[in-house]
Amino acid sequence: MTEKDINSPSFEEALTELESLVETLEHGELSLEESLKTFERGVKLTRTCQEALKQAEQKIQILSGKDSDEALEPFNHDG
Repeated sequence: MTEKDINSPSFEEALTELESLVETLEHGELSLEESLKTFERGVKLTRTCQEALKQAEQKIQILSGKDSDEALEPFNHDG
């Protein structure tokens, strides 16, 4: 495990924190400085989530034998 892995929240943790930050910002009770710090943290968490999703998509493509240039088939959960 790298230092980045230790300091980075999991996808679920990042998403939960991001939802909480959005709710806090929506209430509009923070000072401008606090709002900016909260927004900055939200951007970092968004990037963490996007990277996790990108890695998951790459694993799916590898496991399904798809080339990265091929479009993934839509998931049909109705089944």
